Order: sequence, then structure tokens, then C-alpha cells
Amino acid sequence: MDISVLERIGPCEWRAPRRGAMRVPGVLYADQDLVRDMDDKVLEQLCNVAALPGIVRAAYAMPDAHWGYGFPIGGVAAFDPEDGGVISAGGVGFDISCGVRTMATGLARTAVEPHKERLAELLFQRIPAGMGRVGRIHLTPAQLDGVLTKGAVWAIDNGYGLAEDAETIEEGGCVPDARPEFVSDKAKIRQRDEMGTLGSGNHYLELQEVVEIFRPSVAETFGLRAGDVVVTIHSGSRGLGHQVGTDYLGEMAHTAGRFGIVLPDRELACAPIESEIGWRYLGAMRAATNCALANREILGHLARQTFAQIFPEARLRLIFDVSHNTCKVEEHRLDGRPRTLFVHRKGATRAFGPGHPDLPERYRAVGQPVLIGGSMGTESYVLCGLPEAEDKAFASACHGAGRALSRHAALRQWQGRAVVDALAERGILIRSSSLRGVAEEAPGAYKNVRAVVDAAETAGLAGKVARLAPFVCVKG
Repeated sequence: MDISVLERIGPCEWRAPRRGAMRVPGVLYADQDLVRDMDDKVLEQLCNVAALPGIVRAAYAMPDAHWGYGFPIGGVAAFDPEDGGVISAGGVGFDISCGVRTMATGLARTAVEPHKERLAELLFQRIPAGMGRVGRIHLTPAQLDGVLTKGAVWAIDNGYGLAEDAETIEEGGCVPDARPEFVSDKAKIRQRDEMGTLGSGNHYLELQEVVEIFRPSVAETFGLRAGDVVVTIHSGSRGLGHQVGTDYLGEMAHTAGRFGIVLPDRELACAPIESEIGWRYLGAMRAATNCALANREILGHLARQTFAQIFPEARLRLIFDVSHNTCKVEEHRLDGRPRTLFVHRKGATRAFGPGHPDLPERYRAVGQPVLIGGSMGTESYVLCGLPEAEDKAFASACHGAGRALSRHAALRQWQGRAVVDALAERGILIRSSSLRGVAEEAPGAYKNVRAVVDAAETAGLAGKVARLAPFVCVKG
């Protein structure tokens, strides 16, 4: 990216001034090297988002930002319904409520290491992963509507989790005002056999060791101890969420002109929040969010069952489960007064700071756990929300390392078997149904996650709590 067109306003903060149709400026949070390495398309998309009706304060890009569909991945934007604000299916993305959950095993890496080969095999056998893979759960239409209405709570009520899990899942595991009737039959058909499956692409289940602690008191509150093993799951709403995105993007693009909305890019298809199509999409999106929350709860249950075969004493306590492709109704201060806003986070993680009333009681004093995924061969991080994050980007942070190369470019550079072998030499076991998928997700295809996380902390978006190193990775 050409940084000469940006104003530098801090070590890791840059402003794209208003120009043309932009209603607000664009703001990028990243260090100079990360900004230089971003595709020019990121800035173009950020400026397009800044031109949407009802946007407030700024359009934001996180340190892991890269080109996406309409919105940049790593994009954040909030809209005011009282000022003609819009809801954008492109601003949520196709994998609605894709997110991360991390569970503490209470086991030391030294205890798990002798069993990692068997654990890797058992996890790979028990948890279906890959494009179009189906699980062992086959839902009736009524059961699927229950999933879409109750989310992770449905999974817990049906024996696929623990009652205590709901406390440490975003929204308590169930997003209100979900409307399954606004989800198409085609979307429901795609999902009825996919509950409890990882999916493909960058989705994974990893066993990770806590290798470094940055904030000891916060780590203790989260239940993270150096040398211990955690299980991290990255997955979303599978075929249902993708179909919801597809259905409403097409409809929004077709009807935008009816509302007088001029789209700078068709992929930014949107509708007024206070419109019939806007409320239908919100109801369907919330149903898809519940689908994702239920799916990760079931995946966590399958991981617990697998661990119990080798470590009956392990409980796998849920630390947190948080989405990074959503639109949430939240109260934020704007111009000195509280406002109800619709906050789009696409490839960005909610990061509420200490004292926020929506946080679980156990975390309220230290801030929300913010889960940041790396790649198969690099570390992941647990961060915490900071007090100043509210004024930065509506309490939002990055969500991962962010792609540096497209999947096609990665395939030209790496071969799956070579990646698996190279990681095995470093003690990282990969289990995948697709060597092509492994090549697409090669560690070198991603940005430096340390640089991304350091930039997020320097910018005041979230603070580093712990660094996690993978040693088993199950991928689609």
C-alpha cells in the first residue's frame, strides 16, 4: 500500500482522510511494515465502506487486514439506525459467526506429549473436517430450527456440552431475536448433516502449549498456566451461513437502488436497518450465528470425549468462545452520549474492556479474552480487552494473522506433503483430509502474527496475555 496517501497519527495508527463520497475517514491500525505490505485494495475497500449511509466515526481496518468481499477482512464499521444506517451482508461475510473457542485441559505438555500421536489420530477420526464433510448428527427440520433459535444452549440441552459452558460463550451461547423462518430451505438443507464438523479452508482444531505469559494476573483469571495444554477450535456456521450470505447479498444488491443507496461496489450490497429486508437479514444472520455457536459447542464436546479416552481426569474447561464475523447491536458512546449502533466486525474480534456489563462476572475486572489464531506453524495468542479500546474501534481487535498470499498463490509456492513433513520435523503433527488444503494454508501464506499482535497492543486495541504454540493440528 502507498502510505503517502495516509496521515500517520500514531506508531500504529493511520488515517485515510475523507474524499469523494466518504462520509467519515478511514483508520488503519498497523505498524509501517504491515501497512506497506497490505494490498492497495484494502484501502480502496475501506474508503468504500466509509461512504455507506449512516456510518459513524470512521471505517476501521485491523492490523491483519487484507482484501475481502466488499469489506476488507479485518474491517470494522458501526451504523446508526437513526441516521439511515445500513446492514451489509458483505460486512459480515459468508461464514457468519466464524469464531474461536479455547479450552483449558489442565494438563501439562509433558503429560500429553507421549500421547500426541494417538490424540491426533483420535481427534481426526472423531471430528469430520473438510469441504462438504458431514457429521454423525442428522437433524430433523424441527431440531435444526431449535439450533437456529437456541444456539449453544440447544447443544448443551441435548447432551453436547456442559451447562457451565454458556457463561463463557459470547451472548451466553444464544443470540436473541433469531428468526429461522427467514433462513432459506436451501440453507437448512445444507446444514442438517453438518453439525459437529470443522469445515475447510483456515478452520482447524489445535492442541497448543502455553509457552509465554505476558500478564500473569490476567492469565491466572483466564486459567492459563505456562506449560499447560489448551484446545483451540476455529470454525463457523458451515453451509448454512454461506447460503444465508449468498441469498441476502443477491437480494440486497437488487434492491439497493429502491432505497436510494448508491453502491461504490456491488459487493457492498446493503439495506437500511429499518427496512423489511434489513430486519429479515438480521433475523437470518442471528439464526446463522446460533448455528455457529452450537457447532463449536458440539466440536468442543467431541474434543472432550476424545481426551477422556486417554485422560479421564481432564475436564477441558471453556475459557471463552467469541465470533469474528458478525453484526451486533451494541451501546457505544458517540459525541459524549450513549448510542445504539449496529457494529459490523468482519475478520475482527469483539474486545470489551474491564468493567463491561456484558462480560462474564469472572472476567469483568480484567477484560474480555480475545482469541487470535495464527497458522499451523506459528503461534496463536490470547489477548484481553483494554479500557481505551472503546474509543479506538468500538472495542474491536484483530482476529488472526491475516493472509499475506492468496490461496492460488500459496498453491504455486508450496506442496501439501512437503508442508506436513516440514512441520513434523518441528514436532507439529498435521492431520488433514486434503493436502491441497494444507498447501493453501501453509504458514508462509500468512502475515507475521507476532507483528500483528504487537501492533494491536501498541494501538491500544487489546493487550497480550499469553502466547500459544501448536503441536497437533486437525484441518479440513
